[in-house]
Amino acid sequence: MKKITNIFLIFLKIGVFTFGGGYTMITLLRNEFVSKKQWIISDLFLDMVAIAESTPGPIAINSATYIGYHIAGFNGALVATTAVCIPSFTIIYIISSYFDSFLKLSYVSYAFDGIQACVVYLIISAAIQMLAGVRKTFFNLVIVSTIFITMLIFSVLSIDFSTVFYILICGMIGVARDFIKLIPRGENKK
Repeated sequence: MKKITNIFLIFLKIGVFTFGGGYTMITLLRNEFVSKKQWIISDLFLDMVAIAESTPGPIAINSATYIGYHIAGFNGALVATTAVCIPSFTIIYIISSYFDSFLKLSYVSYAFDGIQACVVYLIISAAIQMLAGVRKTFFNLVIVSTIFITMLIFSVLSIDFSTVFYILICGMIGVARDFIKLIPRGENKK
């Protein structure tokens, strides 16, 4: 029961401080569950991020569900998912009730400017931590470099290309590489 309560409180806290979407949450999740609590190993965390990104739905909810399930089964998944959604629901409900008067406040505008800068930092921090955890093989370096260059070129040229396609293409390349490894090679006979 104590672990379930911990999961609820951690995800509630993360839900309160996650502005900018699920990618900003990755740094906070890694800090809580890999570094502090050590409930998840780094490699499993990277797998969780890949699965949460690939699965339909918001990455924040998918991550909470996956981590909660990994730590405490179905109850952990239910508690983590509920806890991470409560702050967003509450904030959006309050904002929608007072939306027009809320937008006119200059302090709100200043706060959102500050939050945007923080979101950029959190996303870059998450990317750097994830890159540091990736095995440094030739194949992985080629994939990461190719995706980075492609994203940069598409951004500069304003070409709309969904991140889903990056994920699918990289997944197919990984499967093809492993399939090629399974093909028996003929031995040199003299």
